[in-house]
Amino acid sequence: MSHAVNTPAEKVNLLDFDRQGLRDFFAQLGEKPYRAEQVMKWIYHRLESDFEKMTDVGKALREKLTASCYVGPPKTVFEKGAVDGTHKWLLGMDGGNAIETVYIPEPTRGTLCVSSQVGCALNCQFCSTATQGFSRNLSTAEIIGQVWVAAKHLGNVPHQQRRITNVVMMGMGEPLLNFDNVVKAMSLMRDDLGFGLASKRVTLSTAGLVPMIDRLSAESDVSLAVSLHAANDELRTELVPLNKRYPLAELMGACERYIQRVPRTSITFEYTLMKGVNDQPEHARQLIKFMRRLPGANKVNLIPFNPFPGARFERSGQDDIRAFQTQLLNAGVLTMLRRTRGDDIDAACGQLKGQVVDRTRRQAEFRKKLAEGVVNAA
Repeated sequence: MSHAVNTPAEKVNLLDFDRQGLRDFFAQLGEKPYRAEQVMKWIYHRLESDFEKMTDVGKALREKLTASCYVGPPKTVFEKGAVDGTHKWLLGMDGGNAIETVYIPEPTRGTLCVSSQVGCALNCQFCSTATQGFSRNLSTAEIIGQVWVAAKHLGNVPHQQRRITNVVMMGMGEPLLNFDNVVKAMSLMRDDLGFGLASKRVTLSTAGLVPMIDRLSAESDVSLAVSLHAANDELRTELVPLNKRYPLAELMGACERYIQRVPRTSITFEYTLMKGVNDQPEHARQLIKFMRRLPGANKVNLIPFNPFPGARFERSGQDDIRAFQTQLLNAGVLTMLRRTRGDDIDAACGQLKGQVVDRTRRQAEFRKKLAEGVVNAA
């Protein structure tokens, strides 16, 4: 199990347990299950990490907990606010790694974008995280700990003062490649004794791991977002290499099964618009055809490409973006245009970097290409 920086390795991090796990752990300590729920409320409702301050927990139990456990969210290395109210945290991990978490406030909601891995192994061509390669999966504590850190900073009180109304697993990493820890963390986000969010307000975004989408529909009822970015196999394989293993027909099948198995859910398809790459009328027609083959309430989220150093793509022009959206809307496809938020602090979609000690050698390859001028510096 991975531990956040500066935490006692021999002690148990209570953020690693969902409700049932915590009840089982307390049973091992010889305590009644309701005691676990008392402590859980202190951790997630009052955001308290000091057992001594948990006043309705008996002194003997507090001493027992202090001796064998801790509440260890990741340490904040750096944080920064953007002009538009977006806030980014750089959170320290072990071995010189760090991840990023972003809060995006809007008039009717507050969305927290959470990371699932240190780096990412999928190598999507238009994403800054991918250029850094991959180090490891995050533990449950490191995933839910991101929500804990943000909630504490924002003064979030579950069921009362909700600053965080939505969580999206869209930060660094592919969540379905860290399935167990992500599902456990999402269960804490939705638990009444945790952050108490409705299932539809927790969204997992995937590049399209077909078998794991099926597994997710059997084990969870969160909202699903699919990083699509192209509706023809040749172009999508170039942009999202995973498409070679799970092409569009298979992805579509998994999406159909998800809608059937998880009632009252819709799937959002994310589509990053890149100038001259996937933003032409023919690409819109392909996307319309793809959406028509999927029954149920589904929508497209258009994301203008967010540049990063060394990116070989450019953001589509405003006229092309509007024309693309209009073409979809005229065909009856529910289409939203995501406003770019936090790009002045590199917190926009596809820009999250953190610090990754790369195990895939991708960072070295990227830098070499940059030095040779193969990749156009932005």
